[in-house]
Amino acid sequence: MIVGAGQAGVQIAESLRQESYGDELLLIGNESHPPYQRPPLSKKWLLEPGAYSALALRGAEALLRRRIALKLDTEVIAIDRAASQLQLANGERLDYSKLALTTGASARALPVPGAALGQVLSLRSIGDSAAISAAIRRCAAAGRPVVVIGGGFIGLEVAASARKLGAAVTVLEGLPRLMSRVTAPIVSEAFERVHRAHGVELLFGAQVTRLLGGADGVEAVCTADGREHAAGCVIVGIGVVADDRLAAAAGLACDRGILVDDCARTSDASIVAAGDCTARRLADGRLLRLESVQNAVEQAKSAAAGLQGRERPFVAAPWFWSDQYDIKLQMVGLSHGYDQVVTRGDLQKPAFSAFYFRAGRLIAVDSLSRVQDHMQSKRLLDHGLSPTPEQAADPQFELQSLLKHARLATADGA
Repeated sequence: MIVGAGQAGVQIAESLRQESYGDELLLIGNESHPPYQRPPLSKKWLLEPGAYSALALRGAEALLRRRIALKLDTEVIAIDRAASQLQLANGERLDYSKLALTTGASARALPVPGAALGQVLSLRSIGDSAAISAAIRRCAAAGRPVVVIGGGFIGLEVAASARKLGAAVTVLEGLPRLMSRVTAPIVSEAFERVHRAHGVELLFGAQVTRLLGGADGVEAVCTADGREHAAGCVIVGIGVVADDRLAAAAGLACDRGILVDDCARTSDASIVAAGDCTARRLADGRLLRLESVQNAVEQAKSAAAGLQGRERPFVAAPWFWSDQYDIKLQMVGLSHGYDQVVTRGDLQKPAFSAFYFRAGRLIAVDSLSRVQDHMQSKRLLDHGLSPTPEQAADPQFELQSLLKHARLATADGA
């Protein structure tokens, strides 16, 4: 049984089949659509909502060919670990021999009065994306502004899409800069310039206190400085909450997500978990949550191996991406704890990479429209290689030369 029919759930099922797992597989989803991709929901699909098929990960027929049964519109409300059963909302109980949880995450709710007004929207599903697209188009047609609460990836991608659709956009960010939890100031400043150049109003240190409106929906967003920001719709992008409710109620170890090891195993040997619903405890005690397609896929492969009693730790450097206007931000590694940042490329265009170092060693790289830098940096981090800060900052230095030297050294050692 696999509870959750998203990227991680599909990958677990397909990995099991690829590894010759012959028993029954049941993929259970709580939406009406077969599995689909989520990243385009804030980007291309938001601009041009179309047929579901454009987002499909796997159609029902493709899953059937792999002997993966699909049960949609189904809510699992409890796990009975003692009986090895799932309890469904319709009263049905399903027996399992092994269980995978890929329950994902939900959008974090805005905890202020007025958040339940009409046209206050968040983005997580295909239905959410369609509703946001329609709301933005109504605002553009009526000359009403779109207010985005949150200056992270989702908020900024929606803001960029809204500007492309012709709507006026205001972004309210509570912290002093954009994407401050995941990028260095130099990257934040580059995106601030880009959004301002496209006509987005950016307000920092903006603490939302309440939303105003009536029967027709939201009309304004109030901030702690006493200002009221007119709004035809409000898009809330203040992060997500891991959906670990089922796991926690069943007694599995959870801490802002289902706790798993590097092989996606939970505190119950017969249950694995993968994707946005999970968290990992690092050696230094920090809790690591990764919300990305790569994490869902790689963790799912580890989970599939674990279900068959094999070890396949997820060790690759994590990577992420964000598309805003014509800029592709590609990130690899984890920059937490960096003590030095150097750049190469054109900061004003912007088309540059920011290299994050800790104690002189490369730990992460953010690349803005520098695909080659991203690919080479990913390979360096995957192989545990590091340029010096001086080499990274030198546009004439070839990063791939470190990989060539490492291969030669390995060959000589052999």
